[in-house]
Amino acid sequence: MLIKLKNKDTLVLDEHFLKCSIGKKGINRKKKEGDKSTPKGKFTFGKVYYRADRIEKPRTSLPLKIIKKNMGWCDDVNSKFYNKEIKTNKKIKHEKLFRKDNSYDCLVVINFNTKNIKRGKGSAIFLHLTKNYKKTAGCIAVKKNDLFVILNLINKKTKIKI
Repeated sequence: MLIKLKNKDTLVLDEHFLKCSIGKKGINRKKKEGDKSTPKGKFTFGKVYYRADRIEKPRTSLPLKIIKKNMGWCDDVNSKFYNKEIKTNKKIKHEKLFRKDNSYDCLVVINFNTKNIKRGKGSAIFLHLTKNYKKTAGCIAVKKNDLFVILNLINKKTKIKI
């Protein structure tokens, strides 16, 4: 199965056309950390993270993990944990996964720069939630019901073409 990004604002999955938002600077073949662009390419999906205190357990065949208060995603180019899940630590720059807003109540990792990680190439690229389709820092964002449709249909072989 292949999910395609069409016209920078629609994800196409079989007969489903789902409105989405992408990075503020559009799509970039040469993504770099902090450039606010969404990476161009074809990627698989990783784990699904969710806030059990806010939403029901998603139905998916992908691996699931509950987001805890001390969880983050390292975006520190000087860290050996770059572009990996970490326990939050003031010494390491990171993206908090346990947030006050609802953006990360449910997210799925887009496997960009997750194997043979190159520091500075870009980190924390997720398919996550939005309420207003505001442009992101590089992720792809959809409404909760649409993310649940996607998660129900995809598997570890599914790819997203950006």
